[in-house]
Amino acid sequence: MIDARPEKHSLTLRGHRTSVSLERVFWDAFRQAAQAEGKALNELAAEIDEARGDIGLASAIRVWLFRRAQSL
Repeated sequence: MIDARPEKHSLTLRGHRTSVSLERVFWDAFRQAAQAEGKALNELAAEIDEARGDIGLASAIRVWLFRRAQSL
C-alpha cells in the first residue's frame, strides 16, 4: 500500500513545537479539513490537542478525521 508508511511533520501548538506521524492520506485529509474550516493546520491541531484526553495526538487526529467524514 503506497500511503501506509507514516510521515513525520512538525506542528506548533500554542507556541510549542511537536512532531506528528500520520500516513500521507491522513495528512492530505487533515490539510483539506483545515482549509474547509478556514483554519490554519496548527490551529486545528491545537483544537484537537485540547480535546484529545489521554490518547496520542496522531490518534486523536485520525479519530477526528473519521468522525468528520461520518458527519459529511
